[in-house]
Amino acid sequence: MVVPDSKDKMYYPSDDLQKDAHVPGFNSYLALYRKSLETPEAFWKDVADEFFWKTPPVGPMLQYNFDVTKGNIYVKCMEGAKTNICYNVLDRHVRESNLGQKVAYYWEGNSPEQHMTITYSQLLSQVCRCANVLKRLGVKKGDRVSIYLPMIPELVFTMLACARIGAVHSIVFAGFSSESLSERIMDAQSSILVTADGVYRGEKLINLKQIADEALEKCRKNITKCLVVKHPALRTKSGAASDVMSGFMRWICSLLLCCVQTPWDSECDVWWDEAMRDSPDECEPEWLDAEDPLFILYTSGSTGKPKGVLHTVAGYLLYTSLTFKYVFDHHHDDVYWCTADIGWITGHSYITYGPLANGATGVLFEGIPVHPHVGRFWEIIEKYKVTKFYTAPTAIRLLMKYGQEPLQKEESAILGTVGEPINPEAWQWYHKVVGQGRCPIVDTFWQTETGGHVLTPLPAATPLKPGSATFPFFGVEPTILNEHGEELEGEAEGYLVFRKPWPGIMRTLYRNHEHFENTYFKKFPGFYVTGDGCRRDKDGYYWITGRIDDMLNVSGHLMSTAEVEAALTEHLAVAEAAVVSRPHKVKGECLYCFVTLKDSREFNHTTVEELKRLVREKIGPVATPDFIQNAPALPKTRSGKIMRRILRKIARNDKDLGDLSTLADPKVVEVLFSHRCEAAA
Repeated sequence: MVVPDSKDKMYYPSDDLQKDAHVPGFNSYLALYRKSLETPEAFWKDVADEFFWKTPPVGPMLQYNFDVTKGNIYVKCMEGAKTNICYNVLDRHVRESNLGQKVAYYWEGNSPEQHMTITYSQLLSQVCRCANVLKRLGVKKGDRVSIYLPMIPELVFTMLACARIGAVHSIVFAGFSSESLSERIMDAQSSILVTADGVYRGEKLINLKQIADEALEKCRKNITKCLVVKHPALRTKSGAASDVMSGFMRWICSLLLCCVQTPWDSECDVWWDEAMRDSPDECEPEWLDAEDPLFILYTSGSTGKPKGVLHTVAGYLLYTSLTFKYVFDHHHDDVYWCTADIGWITGHSYITYGPLANGATGVLFEGIPVHPHVGRFWEIIEKYKVTKFYTAPTAIRLLMKYGQEPLQKEESAILGTVGEPINPEAWQWYHKVVGQGRCPIVDTFWQTETGGHVLTPLPAATPLKPGSATFPFFGVEPTILNEHGEELEGEAEGYLVFRKPWPGIMRTLYRNHEHFENTYFKKFPGFYVTGDGCRRDKDGYYWITGRIDDMLNVSGHLMSTAEVEAALTEHLAVAEAAVVSRPHKVKGECLYCFVTLKDSREFNHTTVEELKRLVREKIGPVATPDFIQNAPALPKTRSGKIMRRILRKIARNDKDLGDLSTLADPKVVEVLFSHRCEAAA
C-alpha cells in the first residue's frame, strides 16, 4: 500500500501537525498497519497494557471464525480476562492518574444560558450514586436497562452506572416514537426505563414522559420501575437537584411560560432527584469477563424489524480508545467536540467510551445547529476553545445553505465527519471555510456493527482526497468482492467486506444469532459483509458508494425501506407502498415514497399529511418522508417483485431506465412519471 504521485488534487498534512503527532507520517502508518496484521497478538497487547485488568487473559488476544461453512460465527477478545470498563474510563484517571479535577465534559444545553462543567471526580461520584440507585431498584449483572434521555449529563451517568454494575444498557434515541421505544424495550427485555419529563428541541417542547408512558402501555410486563429525570430547563423553583446540578439555573423557570405536565404512576415512577439524594457516592465495580455484554444498540434491519447489535466489554474498550487516540490525534490539552447524539453509535464510541478512556475533555451538546441562531456551532467552538471537531455532512450542508462562517477561526486543528459519505463540495467548504485551508479532515467510515472507525485518514499521516475514506485502520483488512464472491484487485468497485475481525466488532444480534450469521456472513463465507458498496481507485484509496441492500441513510441515520413501507401500509387507504432514496442537498438522502391506494380511495393533500404523520408516530420524526407520490400501480417483474431500481430513477426524474424487458407491464413506468411530485420535478 503506497501512495504514488496522483493526478487527483491531494491535501497533505502540515509540518506543524506532524511534529507531535502519534502517527507522524504515512510511513509510520504503514509500519503500524503491517504490525497490526502480521503480529496482532503483540499489537493489541500493547494497547491492552494501558488499562487495568483484575485478571489477565489466559488465551490469545483474538480468536474468531468468519466462515459459516466451518461452524458458528464467533469473535473472542482477551478470553479469560476480567475488568470493568467504567473503572478504566473513570477510576483509573481519578485514583491512578491524578486527573480528578480535569474537566470531563462541558455541557451545553439547548439554550446558550444552560451550561455546566463536570470534572472527572464529579462524574465518578454521580455515576457511583446512580449505580447504587439502580442496584436499589433491583438491577443486577446481566439485566437490561433501557435509556430514553436527551443529551443531558444524566444520560452519561446512567450508561456508565450500568457498565459499573454489569448491567447492559440499551439507549434509544430520544427522537424515536413510542412504538419504536416499546419495540426496543420488549426485544431487550428491559426491567428499568430511565427517561426525562421533557426536553426543548430548539423552540419545541417535547413531552418525553408522555411518549414513554405510551410505550410502557405496550410492554408493561417488562418494566418494573421508570426512573424520571427532571430536565434542567423544566425544573420548578422547589424542584430537587443532584449535587452537580445544585443551584443550577434556578431562574430559568421564571422565563418559561409553562412547564411540562408530567404524568405519574406512583407504583412505577421514581423521581431521579429523590432517588439520588441519599445515594452513596462510592460503588465497587462489578468485575466482568472480557466477553460479557456491555450494551445493546438497535439499528434498522432490511426486514423492518430493528436489530439489537451487541458489543462486549474488553474489545470495545480497546478499539474505541485506540481509534479515538489516533484518528483525532488526541493530546492531553485538547478540547474535543462530537456533535452526535448518544442515542446513536457515534455517541457511544466517540462521546462517551473512547474519549473518557483517553482522559479527554469533551463538549456534550444538547441543542441543534441553528438555535437560537445559525452561528451556534462556532459560538461553542470559540467559548470552549475546541481543538477537535467531529460532525455530520448533514450539519455541514445545513451551515453551507445558510452561508454561515465561523465567528473566529483559530481554534479547531482537526475536523472530522461521520454518518455518511461527504460530497466533495461540502468537503471543500468544510476545509476552506471552517478549517481555513489548514485543518485536515478525517472522513470516517464505520457502522454500529463495527463499533469504531474501520476506514479513516489519520490527520498527520494520510494525504487526503475529498470524499474518500482513504485507508483501513489498524487491524482492519478490507477487500472488494464482485457479485460472485471473487476478490477484485487494483481499481475496482463492488461489495465492501472485511477478511478478519478487530476487537471492537459486534459479537451477535441480541437473542438472534442465526439472523446475525445470515445478515453479515452468509452471502460471502469467510468475510464480514458491510452491506455497502465501495470503489478502490488507482492509488488504493477507498470510496464508499452507498448501501447495496434496501437501506437508506437519511441525515446520517440508517433506516430500512421495509420499516417505512410497513408504517405506510398501516393506513387504511393504502394497498401497497414502496420506498426509495432520493438525493437531498442537506440530508444527503431523503425518503421518496410510492403509495398505491385501495379502490375508490382518493389521493389528496389530506392523505399525504396523514401518511407523514403515521410514519412519524411509528418510527420518529427523522423518518418523515419528503415526498409521497400516488402510484396507481408499481413496476413489478412477472414474478411480482417490485423493481426499486426503476422507482429510484423515477424519484430522480432520470429517463435513462435501462432494460425494461422483465417488467410485467412497462406502461406503469410512464404513468408513474406523469404522477411525480411537483416539488421533486
